[in-house]
Amino acid sequence: MAADGNALTPGEYIRHHLVHLTNKKQESIVDFSVINIDSVVVSSLLGLLVCFVLWLAARKATAGVPGRFQAAVEMLVEMVDSQAKAVIHNANSRKLVAPLALTVFVWIFMMNFMDMIPVDLLPMMWHSAGPALGFKDYLRVVPTADLSTTLGLSVSVLLMCLFYNIKIKGLGGWAHELVSAPFGTSKNPFWAVLLGIVNFLMQMIEFVAKTVSHGMRLFGNMFAGELVFMLIALLGAYGALSLGGGLFFVGHVIAGTVWTLFHILVITLQAFIFMMLALIYLGQAHDAH
Repeated sequence: MAADGNALTPGEYIRHHLVHLTNKKQESIVDFSVINIDSVVVSSLLGLLVCFVLWLAARKATAGVPGRFQAAVEMLVEMVDSQAKAVIHNANSRKLVAPLALTVFVWIFMMNFMDMIPVDLLPMMWHSAGPALGFKDYLRVVPTADLSTTLGLSVSVLLMCLFYNIKIKGLGGWAHELVSAPFGTSKNPFWAVLLGIVNFLMQMIEFVAKTVSHGMRLFGNMFAGELVFMLIALLGAYGALSLGGGLFFVGHVIAGTVWTLFHILVITLQAFIFMMLALIYLGQAHDAH
């Protein structure tokens, strides 16, 4: 790509690819009025695609010998259902949680899979279409490499945990747990109040730590993978533009192939880990301390 007719330096190239298409300029580090339009649009489209594919599988399901598509979806459903049964022992809760976990796994896998698309393909297409439509010349296509997306997912899991804490234990039971776990309580009024404050603070720290680490883990892995693909793309560009860069281009092809094959495992594993942590946290919401 070029800027003002001049080729971008490696640093400028990477910085350009790390800028989101937003609705406005960010005024501070934390600005909740800024919306990353690219992450919202891509994740929404992929979410609709996932729901459509799962609906299509359910619609075409037969009691006879399944086809390849039905068999693949059935294997995926059985895998998620077995994990849900191992963690959440409430059958009524699993009616909602298991399908939700399946949707989250497939949705996050698809968002991660956007990292497998050549790093310059969609931005180059947007470079021609975006400014013509009145948008800025920025586009990031991996929603899970956006911290706002992953934290949004983890906060959604937190809200579900709060819901099931109240639903399973009752508002009074959960409130009692907040001030009595993990250190217990005391018959002495002074120590009871002191332990209650400490227990409540520990519970809040636990909720915040689980939510932040849940989102940061997925973001960190996908952001790192995105950077590696950018560096590999720079290696190929240097080989193509330099007179003696044949070895760099060969290295670009080899490195890109190896990293892509390895990254298939990474994106699948990260989707599975996020789903499993969501199930574990929801399972903990069902258990009394």
